[in-house]
Amino acid sequence: MELVKTPNPVQATQARQEHLGDLHGSALGRQVWRINCGDVVNRERCLTVLVERNRVVLVGPPGETAVLTTGQLGQLRVALREAAEQAER
Repeated sequence: MELVKTPNPVQATQARQEHLGDLHGSALGRQVWRINCGDVVNRERCLTVLVERNRVVLVGPPGETAVLTTGQLGQLRVALREAAEQAER
């Protein structure tokens, strides 16, 4: 897992596409974690974790259910732990 520092959302999207499976990025000056997952019919989706003020925000696929593999669940666990640590600062 590596931290990708980018100054704007377009570059964050490009960096994410170049480093599939990476957890970290930034958008609009805040750290964002994106975890690839699937839905119940195996379409590719993602969960997003971010910190808003002192709260951790988990954004799921719109109107979908997120289905995570064991590896993806591990990535979500890491992202939530890091976001919680950041929110406590």
